[in-house]
Amino acid sequence: MRILVDADACPVKDIIVKVAKEYKLDVLMFMDTSHIIDDGYSKTIIVGKGRDSVDFALVNEAKQGDIVVTQDYGVAAMVLSKGTFAINQNGLIFTNQNIDSLLMQRYVNYKVRESGGRTSNPKKRTHTNNLNFEKSLRRIIEQNFVR
Repeated sequence: MRILVDADACPVKDIIVKVAKEYKLDVLMFMDTSHIIDDGYSKTIIVGKGRDSVDFALVNEAKQGDIVVTQDYGVAAMVLSKGTFAINQNGLIFTNQNIDSLLMQRYVNYKVRESGGRTSNPKKRTHTNNLNFEKSLRRIIEQNFVR
């Protein structure tokens, strides 16, 4: 049981490390060479710069039972198919029941932007987002790994 993090733009790395230490879980932070971070606890996996290079490295490393933290619906879909748990930075737990509609919404938004339309910008991050993330991460761990 490990926590794998798509860490390039992840705003909750400190929360992940705090929770992982409490439960004695290994953390692997995946990032490219422009985002190197060392928190003293996590193992840092550095991949070359390139479109989706971090995503592919993370997906290749993910194993059944791991927890993956990512904002990317495509990454979430791929790791769910490997039997992992997946969660985003706001505490949304990705499941086989919700991933298809999330991918469809991403596609619809892409088509709107491609045709010159506008979609809403992401909302500014709040303290509540951090609380929701930590609560959801703890829920996954406690419901599935703490005996």
